[in-house]
Amino acid sequence: MALPEDDLSTSQALVIDPNPTSRSILVSQLRDFGMGNVVQTARLVDARRQLEYRKFDVVLCELHFPLESMTGQDLLDDLRRNQLLPFSTVFIMVTGEATYAKVAEAAESALDGYLLKPHKATQLGERLRQARIRKLSLQEIFSAIEAEDYAAAAKLCFHRFETRGRFWLYAARVGAELMLRTGQFDQAQKLYQAVVEAKTLPWAKLGVARSLLDEGQTGRAVSTLENLISEDPNYADAYDVMGRAQFEQGKFEAALVTYKMASTLTPASISRLQNLGMMSYYAGDRKEAEKILDRTARLGLDSKMFDCQTLVLLAFVRLEAKDRKGLQRCRDDFARLLERNPDNQRQQRLSGIVDALQLIEQSQYAQVLQVVRNLCTRVKDPAFDFESATNLIALLAQLANKAIQLDEVDGVVDALGLRFAGTRALAELLAGAATVHPDYAERVHTAHAHILKLAENALSLSMGGDPKAAVKDLLAHGRDNLSGKLIETAYLVLHRYADKIPDAQDLTDQVHELRSRFSTQIIRAGLGEQKRQAGGLTLRAGSKPS
Repeated sequence: MALPEDDLSTSQALVIDPNPTSRSILVSQLRDFGMGNVVQTARLVDARRQLEYRKFDVVLCELHFPLESMTGQDLLDDLRRNQLLPFSTVFIMVTGEATYAKVAEAAESALDGYLLKPHKATQLGERLRQARIRKLSLQEIFSAIEAEDYAAAAKLCFHRFETRGRFWLYAARVGAELMLRTGQFDQAQKLYQAVVEAKTLPWAKLGVARSLLDEGQTGRAVSTLENLISEDPNYADAYDVMGRAQFEQGKFEAALVTYKMASTLTPASISRLQNLGMMSYYAGDRKEAEKILDRTARLGLDSKMFDCQTLVLLAFVRLEAKDRKGLQRCRDDFARLLERNPDNQRQQRLSGIVDALQLIEQSQYAQVLQVVRNLCTRVKDPAFDFESATNLIALLAQLANKAIQLDEVDGVVDALGLRFAGTRALAELLAGAATVHPDYAERVHTAHAHILKLAENALSLSMGGDPKAAVKDLLAHGRDNLSGKLIETAYLVLHRYADKIPDAQDLTDQVHELRSRFSTQIIRAGLGEQKRQAGGLTLRAGSKPS
């Protein structure tokens, strides 16, 4: 098969290998193939930095790094999980050992291949050629993805799967991922299930669990995950999804154990450390949270995988521990982040929370109250999100813990609870943020119960034959409280009974306006900034995330 890419003179390659002799051989062979520029590094931490900030056409990475806590596979998994590896990059793992399972995964997953040591230059050349053939064969699919025509891309993938065309397993994985991301959970589940039946693969079983979870069938998702983990106890992505399922159920202790297992399997994974640290914080184990969050900051501050909410939670823990120097380090770290990204509004907002915590530590209460009053005026703004709510309620709890309380603060806490505590998991997160002042945590739980009661009353009207009254009741309370739970419930009732509701269009317009204005579609609990879901496949072409 003729390849237009046979001229490698403009291509960039990265060689990652701790052994200087092996590294030198790989570099020489690539240069002999005509590779335009070859960068080499002996450490994974340096490789991560290179891959996050530069685009490479080819990456050759050793699997084992004796002096490091992570492997080449861990690096690849982290890059994929955070959508930092373009589809156009050929990633080949180099190793002195191979098992059938490893080779099968290389052939049928997003990894482009394994190169077994010792090797000849012709073997490396053939691996590169085969990888580029696959990418060329699927180019039509990924061109559609790059153009953000996801429906067309999914259709092409499904056709490739049905006809058992070249690389049909890979195409099925891409197609199912596209369906998940576009909300076609049932179709994604069917495609993953078809792959399982055609050829049992762990990523396909995990895809079934993810689609069940996205569809709201948490119990079935957990059952699928339990079976998958029992078959492959070292499949870290399965623990990620299981932790997410337990988290959404509000089972924080179980999720904490699961995230701990995922992090133990991949100790150098920044995203998994963040999950574990944040989960420990909200579960109330501040001492353990401080250790994990601190390690995450030291390991990942310069990484694109790092989430700056980590520094906010670390600052809260250090304020409670009266660690003045540690709190100052959090401010200094934010200064570094903002120096690199001066226009990042989220980082500016979160940095302001840490500034306020330092003012509390310095007993500058007049200035703190000014900051807090300003934040309290925004709790009903459309742009005020769940992350802002958890940080504000945690800040209010810190002030109350020092016997400093605003007159209007109870009303603010109630407003936060009514707006954001629509599910058990969201309520527990808000309450967990207010742990140092139990009265606020109790107010959040009360607000959660009130929202559920309002939803139940409206659904009773619907079940009693008056869906229009149910929708109107939900909309009235949804406007008052800005409750994502009530607005979304109104949408679901309207969607189901539209043919039985007179003047449905007017109500539909009202629901869509509220959903759009307050982004109530996003009412799931999450830890920090949501990146790629565990177990998914990176769908990224060039520099444009999909």
